[in-house]
Amino acid sequence: MFGDSISAAYGMRVEEGWVSLLQNKLTSQGYGYHVVNASVSGETTDGGRARLARALDVHQPAIVILELGGNDGLRGLPLADVRSNLEAMISAAVHGKARVLLLGMRIPPNYGAAYTEKFHSMYDELAQKYRLPFVPFLLDKVALEPGFIQQDGLHPNVQAQSLLLDAVWPTLQPMLAHS
Repeated sequence: MFGDSISAAYGMRVEEGWVSLLQNKLTSQGYGYHVVNASVSGETTDGGRARLARALDVHQPAIVILELGGNDGLRGLPLADVRSNLEAMISAAVHGKARVLLLGMRIPPNYGAAYTEKFHSMYDELAQKYRLPFVPFLLDKVALEPGFIQQDGLHPNVQAQSLLLDAVWPTLQPMLAHS
């Protein structure tokens, strides 16, 4: 798991986060995978790109779940740079013999409708270009639900974590069957 605060269980105990719930589900269903959560709160695609080669070398994953870009979008970083970083990470993972599951993100419209829509569509374009399994918006069932968001208005709370896992599982499970 290579992501930012959403996957690093920001604001809660790590074992309460959706990535830990994923490990529990894999174990309970008899899958022999060990999930390494290499997510870092505040991470941008640039930081992820700088860290990924080492993580791939150390862990040699069969699958990389990539959930980055939200912090780039919240900072209004140039989308060409964000896309380039995501492409470099996808290519590095594939070159390292890992399959990639891309988790899409959306951002608030702070930088205007054009930036916001281009940001969101970038994930779909990358998934199509690289033929990746893809979850269009990880926070789909929680982002606009106040009961699932922490007081900061951005991060999912403990109650939302199972919904994040539910968003990922249907796309991830077929990848597991072929491992």
